[in-house]
Amino acid sequence: MKYNQEDFKQLRHVGALTFECLMFLGDQLKAGITTEDIDDLVKRYAEKHNLKCATNGYRGFPANCCTSVNHVACHGIPSRNKKLKDGDIISIDVTFINSNGYYGDSCYTYEVGEVSRKAELVKSAARGALWKGIEEIVPGNHIGHIGNAIQKYIEQETTCSVVKELVGHGIGKKFHESPDIPHTCREFNISKTPILEPGMVFTVEPIINAGGPSVKVLNDGWTTVTSDKNLSAQYEHTIGVTEKGCEIFTI
Repeated sequence: MKYNQEDFKQLRHVGALTFECLMFLGDQLKAGITTEDIDDLVKRYAEKHNLKCATNGYRGFPANCCTSVNHVACHGIPSRNKKLKDGDIISIDVTFINSNGYYGDSCYTYEVGEVSRKAELVKSAARGALWKGIEEIVPGNHIGHIGNAIQKYIEQETTCSVVKELVGHGIGKKFHESPDIPHTCREFNISKTPILEPGMVFTVEPIINAGGPSVKVLNDGWTTVTSDKNLSAQYEHTIGVTEKGCEIFTI
């Protein structure tokens, strides 16, 4: 799917609100707050700004955002029984739809109180991996260059690992559309992956584990945890390819 400049205006609008919501949430996090409380804050923010929460009801997902704490890699379901405590890290993934049907999708990992050195390292590695991938988004490069940069950075500059089963995705007027954006490169030939062209819009959202890369899905069908119960962190942006490079909408 290719988007034009009018589409980009809409994507900037919903992307900026998504970013603003995530920054607002970061100011509310403290020991004792539940992940259901966070979900309620996202819902109220959406209502205030005439937005819809894309995850609510999507393929049966029961909440307004994803709240993934510590060894939960992604798709954590908010719960009144899950209270944050000092030392936790939490990845909050928010996707909004504006009144014209455009999507903004972003994720940040936050610290609650004073966290361990391992938590700091995996959080920093996830943030660095996202930006290494974004640096490769220029017309003429291949989608495979994004995952190659992420994997190379994680393996050469950190002690962490990249989850390969979960990928970024095309987005715009649909939540998920082509192309997929892998965050690793070993499984394919970079030159045979699609070429990046102006007008493409997608997410880059590497999930980085402090231990091994393996993950598993729990019985609820959504919550994805690290197999070795090590910490995990994620950052995500919605990005459009431009004539000279790229534009990050969720910032």
